[in-house]
Amino acid sequence: MLHKLLLSLSRRQKSRILLFLDICNAVAAFYFAWLLVRGGLPPMGELVQSLRFPGALIPASILLTVGFGLHRMKLNAYEMQGILDSTAIAVALGLVGAAVNMLPGLQLPEQVFIVQSMAHAILSVSSRLLLRWYVIRLYARNSNRKRVLVYGAGQTGQQLAAALRTDHAFTPVAFVDDNTSLKGMTIGGLRVHSPVDVDALIRRERIDRVVLAMPSASPATRAAISRRLAKTGCEVHAVPSFAELLVEGKATERAMPVVVKELLGRPAFKDSLPEVNGAYHKRCILVTGAGGSIGTELCRQLLAARPECLILLDHSEFALYEINHELQALGQDCRIVPVLGSVTNAALMRRLMRSYRIEVVLHAAAYKHLPMVQMNKLVGLENNVLGTKIVASAAAEAGVERFILVSSDKAVRPTSVMGASKRMAEMVVQDMAARGTGTKFSMVRFGNVLGSSGSVLPRFQSQIEAGGPVTLTHRRATRFFMTVSEAVSLVLLAGTYAQGGEVFVLDMGKPVQILKLARQMIRHAGYTVRDADNPDGDIEIVEIGLRPGEKLHEELLIGSDMLTTPHQKILRAQEVCPSSGEVETMLAELRRAVDAGDEAHLDRFIAKWVESAGANVRVLAENGRRETATPASQGAAEPGAGY
Repeated sequence: MLHKLLLSLSRRQKSRILLFLDICNAVAAFYFAWLLVRGGLPPMGELVQSLRFPGALIPASILLTVGFGLHRMKLNAYEMQGILDSTAIAVALGLVGAAVNMLPGLQLPEQVFIVQSMAHAILSVSSRLLLRWYVIRLYARNSNRKRVLVYGAGQTGQQLAAALRTDHAFTPVAFVDDNTSLKGMTIGGLRVHSPVDVDALIRRERIDRVVLAMPSASPATRAAISRRLAKTGCEVHAVPSFAELLVEGKATERAMPVVVKELLGRPAFKDSLPEVNGAYHKRCILVTGAGGSIGTELCRQLLAARPECLILLDHSEFALYEINHELQALGQDCRIVPVLGSVTNAALMRRLMRSYRIEVVLHAAAYKHLPMVQMNKLVGLENNVLGTKIVASAAAEAGVERFILVSSDKAVRPTSVMGASKRMAEMVVQDMAARGTGTKFSMVRFGNVLGSSGSVLPRFQSQIEAGGPVTLTHRRATRFFMTVSEAVSLVLLAGTYAQGGEVFVLDMGKPVQILKLARQMIRHAGYTVRDADNPDGDIEIVEIGLRPGEKLHEELLIGSDMLTTPHQKILRAQEVCPSSGEVETMLAELRRAVDAGDEAHLDRFIAKWVESAGANVRVLAENGRRETATPASQGAAEPGAGY
């Protein structure tokens, strides 16, 4: 009955009980000290005269307890700080008693107030610790708490055990640690056992869950321990150190089991890129596809440049909500306007350009997932090609200063609908640049972005976590990689270098073999590859073949001529573009196919326009048609990952 009553008490009722307990402790400590120093009971007359001491101690106790907030401190949080607060209150009440003793009336020996302070501290601390012990046992008896074995008796393990000790859902039972010098010791009330005793310990103590609290161990070590413990039938979890959780990005970096330098095949050079803040400071900027992988990073880096106004356009309500919520929380002195809509809405694009007096457009909106666009050709071409034409035309009409198209390596000699759509989008922008509208049109091509939606890293990682197999399109496939920060820095730099019609390309080093990448990720996760040489390995790599439209090796350049830019890692390619009449004919033919829903005609349409644009570069140049700058060096990206 008592335990049900205690469990039903409100927070306010518990605070009042603790306050009343402190008042009782103050009075009890005074009379205990007086009796102890006097050596027996005082006469009734002295007892009556002594009432002035409790009369002063009770209100003082209330004020001090409330002032320190000791009555509001939860019992399971009453540790060193609570003990210090109780001691401070005890000393203060001893001084109050001594001050009252200096007034006319009953005079007590000074030793009484010294003993009173010590007695009050002991009573206050011991009563709370006793209540804490009782409440913890009460919750343990009246809840189905899971029994936890903490693997690792270091700092993280001790912190975890201390937190679990006051948790209503879990209770720590013991430690296990590889350090033989700790075996048999008791840390924080828990005994430390050797790893060889784990199986017997789990059975004897009825362990429900094992938590690996050893963040400094290598991924391979943690994975090996996890596999061994999983055979016992217990749930196995791993935690980072508490210090890592407080350092931004530290825990998430640990989640990526491959070092970025290994993936890139080169050192990351984001920090070596020049600042571009001046080019975007106090400008009105439109970012299309603001909720995508590239769009969100564009918005983050642009916000650091403190533009006057940042317009976020995306057709995904959730993605737009997420990036708007993130940017608004940063509290920058920038007007942020989320716009829900599609780049294929010509009226909306013209209205945005005029209403907000857009000065810079960063066009990142595109359907980029190769298999999806391959199965939805009409929608992919309409969005990626006609959408680009609509946004570019609206920008030119409104007198926008700069327009930068975010393109893809798959636009170079494309074998997929997605790649073809991006190449046609480039042709549209090249044509707009050649018209001399006053707007500086340029493009940026790059390969696979690490960790972007649909890219190889998240897919491989999820397959490894599921125990395999890891699926590989082709054993000889290679791709170039870059970080999202590098990709976005390139896009922003392209805007500052643009004179009109250029294609900027990042020097991304040597291509990475996807098979080697898969092996690296498996090894860094603590597993071994299962193959003919190692039939007892953990995870198998399965080759499933290239999907429709995928290349074995990607490229970034149509031609071979490259020009330098102010930054050594950014190249500018020389390429040619079809005439305005040809581009207009291409767009008109695509519009008719989209309006008619004629998907059967699209393959012939793509072969006609994109292949001729790639294969007849020299013919176009010889016929005297316009030449515009576009990229010309090799590069490669993850199959189907786009940019």
